[in-house]
Amino acid sequence: MRAWRDPALLRSCPPAGGGGAFNNGPETSAMTVTIYHNPACGTSRTVLGLIRAAGETPAVVEYLKTPPSRAELVGLIAHMGITARRLLRRRGTPYEALGLDDPKWTEDELVDLMLQHPILIERPIVATPRGVRLCRPAEVVMEILPAP
Repeated sequence: MRAWRDPALLRSCPPAGGGGAFNNGPETSAMTVTIYHNPACGTSRTVLGLIRAAGETPAVVEYLKTPPSRAELVGLIAHMGITARRLLRRRGTPYEALGLDDPKWTEDELVDLMLQHPILIERPIVATPRGVRLCRPAEVVMEILPAP
């Protein structure tokens, strides 16, 4: 299992804003980078290109084909420091049909809906030892990649 796909490792890492995971010393060039990617998305392709241009070889998770587990998704949301609602994608999804604008939906219910309909998960999400971010705009990924 990839490091960032391991819910136990996600739970052991500090949330966003609290420093990166595994921050036990100087950064090395052997950084583990995972991108939750949709190849049909221009922003996701741009972020993947930025990661590779930084010299990293990321683990690419095509989340529409291989959705995250519940524990993984909850961990990613926690480490980004956002709500499940903030991670919802509206355009090109069943967002309107499901009535997800209604504030009645709890965090758990929204996570369940994202697991049932992975297209509802906004992308791309990138996880590195320096943190986890929803990379919109694409340049946000630079916050969690090693300095050149």
